[in-house]
Amino acid sequence: MNERSAISPGIAAADTFFERARERLRLDVPPALTDPNAKGIRRGDLDLDPSLWERAGVSATRPAAVLVPIVDRAAPTVLLTQRTAELTSHAGQIAFPGGKIDPDDESPVAAALREAKEEVGLLPMLVEPIGYLDLYLTFSGFRILPTVARVKPDFSLTLNPREVTEAFEVPLDFLMEPANYQRKTRDWKGIARDYYAIPFGKRYIWGITAGILRNLYERVYAA
Repeated sequence: MNERSAISPGIAAADTFFERARERLRLDVPPALTDPNAKGIRRGDLDLDPSLWERAGVSATRPAAVLVPIVDRAAPTVLLTQRTAELTSHAGQIAFPGGKIDPDDESPVAAALREAKEEVGLLPMLVEPIGYLDLYLTFSGFRILPTVARVKPDFSLTLNPREVTEAFEVPLDFLMEPANYQRKTRDWKGIARDYYAIPFGKRYIWGITAGILRNLYERVYAA
């Protein structure tokens, strides 16, 4: 990635984001989603130091999908959720709507749309899927395929209180500015693990969500 050759998201987000996303993203499902041995681009929790996967002794084998909802406002925003503190995985963190892909789901898109409806009441008729980002592998064992989608702004949400405490929007141009990303390190079972974080007011976006947002910037904005 060459950030110096990237366009300025702050100027281009409102007018060209969806055009650029359609040019650069596809809805072709990568074989590596279900086949860990398949070739293909992978991102993940240890993206900043791939050698740590073996040292940590972890693997990601469970297919999952999340929706990356870009709300089509005059200045586009990204719809995010705050997970409840009672969840067994990534409790209390800021996340995208999503979860594991069920056998009945026709595609990762279908799984992402189902999860978004179940978690925040976002109706599929208001969502236009555009394309997938790179497959994202997590320490918690998931192989996540993020679906970037255009969301009509006239939605009304109904939160599932068992999973989501709040849904909110963050300006796309803020999230697509590389200077707003911090590189952090924390200990995970004796291993120093690097990750991205994006402070936004009282919000702290980090880990998987920040990593996927960084990939969104790289795929759509970076030349």
